[in-house]
Amino acid sequence: MFESVAKYLRLVKFSHTIFAMPFALIAFTYALWSTDATFSWWLLLQVVLCMVFARNVAMGFNRWADRKIDAENPRTASREIPSGQISPRKAMIFVVVNAVLFIATASTINLLTAVLSPVALAVIMFYSYCKRFTSLAHLVLGLSLAIAPAGAYIAVTGTLTFAPCLLSLVVLTWTGGFDIIYALQDAEFDRKRGLHSIPSHFSVATSLYISIALHCVSVAALVLFARYLPQGWLLWCGIGLFTAILVAEHILVTPKRQRSIGIAFGTLNGLASLTLALFVIANIIING
Repeated sequence: MFESVAKYLRLVKFSHTIFAMPFALIAFTYALWSTDATFSWWLLLQVVLCMVFARNVAMGFNRWADRKIDAENPRTASREIPSGQISPRKAMIFVVVNAVLFIATASTINLLTAVLSPVALAVIMFYSYCKRFTSLAHLVLGLSLAIAPAGAYIAVTGTLTFAPCLLSLVVLTWTGGFDIIYALQDAEFDRKRGLHSIPSHFSVATSLYISIALHCVSVAALVLFARYLPQGWLLWCGIGLFTAILVAEHILVTPKRQRSIGIAFGTLNGLASLTLALFVIANIIING
C-alpha cells in the first residue's frame, strides 16, 4: 500500500507543491488581516486540500497527456506511466477522483469558489497541451500556479481585489521564468519532436534573458504588493531574500553552465517561496 501511495506521489511530484502553497498562505493571511476576518482552522484546511487536489489533477493529467512524449525522451522515459509503474487508466482515474474532490471541497467554501472551481481545473489541464502549439506554455503554467493565491483570497473574502492579483502576477512570472530554465534540458528533443518552448525556439542566452525579464517583473509586482501590507523590516527582508535567491538562480545557470538546472529549479525556487512566505506572514502577524 505504501509503495502504491509513493508511486502516485512521485507521479505528481508532490514535493513541488512547495512552489505555490506558500503564496496561497500569504494571500490567506493577507485576506484575514485586510478584512478583519476571523481565522478558521477549518477554512485553512479547505484551502490546503484544494491546493493538494488541484496539484494532483494538474500533474496527473500532464503525465497522462504526455505519456507518449515522455516515453520517447530519454530524460523522462523512467517516469511512472511510460515505465509501466502506473497504467494510463489508473492515472486517469486518479485525476478524475482528485478533480471531483477539488470541486466538492471548493463548493463547501463559498459561492465564488464553487463557481470558479471548474474554470481553475480547465486552465490547469489546458496547460498540458500548450507545448504542442505555443512557446508561451511557460506562462500558461505560471497562470495555473497563479490561481493559488487568488483562490486563497477568494476563499476568505468571497471576492477578489487588486492586491492578491499582484501576488498572482508574481507567481505567474516567477513560475514562467524558472520553467524556461527547466525547459533548457529538453530544448533539442523539443525541436526534433516539433514541440514548442522558449528554449526550443531561441538560443540559450536569449531564453535566459527572457527568464531574467520575467523575474524582474516578479520582483516589481512583489514590491507593489508590499505597499498593501503593514510595513516592517521582516517584509523587506523577505522580499530581499526572495530577490537574492532569484539572482543566485541566474548566476548558477548561464549559457555556458547548465549542469545545476535541477538545483536552480527545485531547491532554490522552493527555498525562495518558503522564505518569502515565512517573512511576509510573520510581518503581517507582528505588525498588523
